[in-house]
Amino acid sequence: MTGHSTPGGDDGRWSDEDRAEDAGTDTFGVGIHVAAEELRFVVHVPSDIDSGWADPEAFQRRIETVTWETLDREATLATVSSSASTGETVTLGTVTMRPGGDVVSHTLSVPDLDD
Repeated sequence: MTGHSTPGGDDGRWSDEDRAEDAGTDTFGVGIHVAAEELRFVVHVPSDIDSGWADPEAFQRRIETVTWETLDREATLATVSSSASTGETVTLGTVTMRPGGDVVSHTLSVPDLDD
């Protein structure tokens, strides 16, 4: 389950609040996209990403690792699978990192889709 960029929010854009205030960091949105046959882990890459990110695959793998170290993978995927519709992308939060891979902060949480 790897992914690339997917916008967040109802209007398909990430707000300024979703981006890091700390210079030298970037904030990436994290979500699960529900496809007809599978769930895909997706990372939203901001359009104004720091030029220090040389390998997109490496930082996306790092974000995926941080996500599953923080959240229970099976429980999160079961929640998304049982509650979200095909074609929907469910936001798990954000991960803020420096280009070297150091995580500065995150807002990751299991989505509450019972509403």
